[in-house]
Amino acid sequence: MPARVLIAEFMHETNTFSVQKTDRTSFEKCSLYLENEISAAFVNTRTFMGAGYEATEEFGWTIVTPLVAGATPAGRVTDACFEEFAAILLAATGEVDGILLHLHGSMSTESHDDGEGELLARIRATVGPAIPIVVVLDLHATVTQRMADNTSALISYRTYPHIDQYERGHQAAALLDRAMQGAIRPKVAIARRPILYAMDGGRTTSAPMVELLKRADALEASGEALVVSVQAGFSSADVHDIGPSIAVTAEDGTRARAIAEELMDYVWQERHWSTITFTPLEEAIAEAALPSTEGKPLVISDYSDNPGSGAYGDATTLLRAILDARLTNVGFYAICDPEAVLRAQEAGVGNRVRLKLGGKVDPTVGGSPLDITAEVVTLSDGRFIAYGPMGGGAWRNHGLSALLRVDGVEIAVITNNGQATDLAQFTSLGVEPQRKSTLVVKSMQHFRAAFQPIARKVIEVDTGALSTKNFFIRPYRNTRRPIWPLDDI
Repeated sequence: MPARVLIAEFMHETNTFSVQKTDRTSFEKCSLYLENEISAAFVNTRTFMGAGYEATEEFGWTIVTPLVAGATPAGRVTDACFEEFAAILLAATGEVDGILLHLHGSMSTESHDDGEGELLARIRATVGPAIPIVVVLDLHATVTQRMADNTSALISYRTYPHIDQYERGHQAAALLDRAMQGAIRPKVAIARRPILYAMDGGRTTSAPMVELLKRADALEASGEALVVSVQAGFSSADVHDIGPSIAVTAEDGTRARAIAEELMDYVWQERHWSTITFTPLEEAIAEAALPSTEGKPLVISDYSDNPGSGAYGDATTLLRAILDARLTNVGFYAICDPEAVLRAQEAGVGNRVRLKLGGKVDPTVGGSPLDITAEVVTLSDGRFIAYGPMGGGAWRNHGLSALLRVDGVEIAVITNNGQATDLAQFTSLGVEPQRKSTLVVKSMQHFRAAFQPIARKVIEVDTGALSTKNFFIRPYRNTRRPIWPLDDI
């Protein structure tokens, strides 16, 4: 009899400081597929689910695929939404031999700070202790003891920007197949330290992560561990277990814990390391105003209004400075403002429209709305295929979208919030990003996979929006204390 495997995805990175709750509609706007819809969307894509379908062919599994759900990072997932999706997953666990899941690892709900820990505990209680459960996590997962106790293996991405979900999916599937055959009996050990933020935010091109992943490779190659996963954690969640962690999957639990603790000693030692430097706003605008003969755009990262970490995507401080400086040949992605998009649609392509743009969710963390008169250049339903390094050939949907032109600045305005990770976010609206003098992207790091190769230079600005790196102004109340760098330890 072929093994029967449940393969599913339930992804959310929760910024608990956000005032925007994440409900079922939030998933519908981003990625929500049920049962028979899933194969059509993900077969032959370089995604986790794409890898799952390929593994099914490789290992001869019979699979159950009840749910693929992912929402743009925002506030806590509503209890109603969590309970609905958890029920779908639990109902599909009957008679399975193994479970392969893709979870973010930093989901919080209205009732549970540790959303994945709650979900996995329910699944484990339903299927019993013998069924292997293998989980692929985001590199920015907040891994808890409850998550470790209720899984057989945890496997995190090894790249930031995250371009290896497909590879981790294959790795997880191979490990699950061995576990189902009884060839291995894996268990997970985790280690943490009193750290809120370290490891250069998880940048896998800088020294701490390079060294940690090098050691992880050696440990896996030697057979001392089946998997060594390094998580940078997610600093925009006010939860007890915030911070970096090491998760080691092995058959020898004692050795797994020793490895995890040793690697976390290194994380503590290198906690001060950072390559993240911010250019003052005035200097960034001055640099954008300089003529360039290189034929490549300057790329400015609007770091603190990154929708990928739960920011609102409607901060106006940087855009206001660009317009005030009368910069030309600028592409800006994006302002999330459904109301403004509807106004543009009413005006129609080729016409001018006066509107208030952005700054509507919380003007105190990113700037007040801009009064502009703009030409409506393009209207779109917001759907496109992302073929870039992070896209994998899967569809994206930013909802009704418009391209507005104000003098020499072309501004993408979207309905469904999302960070800039793919050139198609510009080209689907008729903008050739390589031909711009300056590109502004609301993203911390993921933009680099697609945009750094076309840039003459990349600079980052922190304008004080919701995802600012200034941790000291955030109202942490539930985080365990003392913790570095909030406390002098």
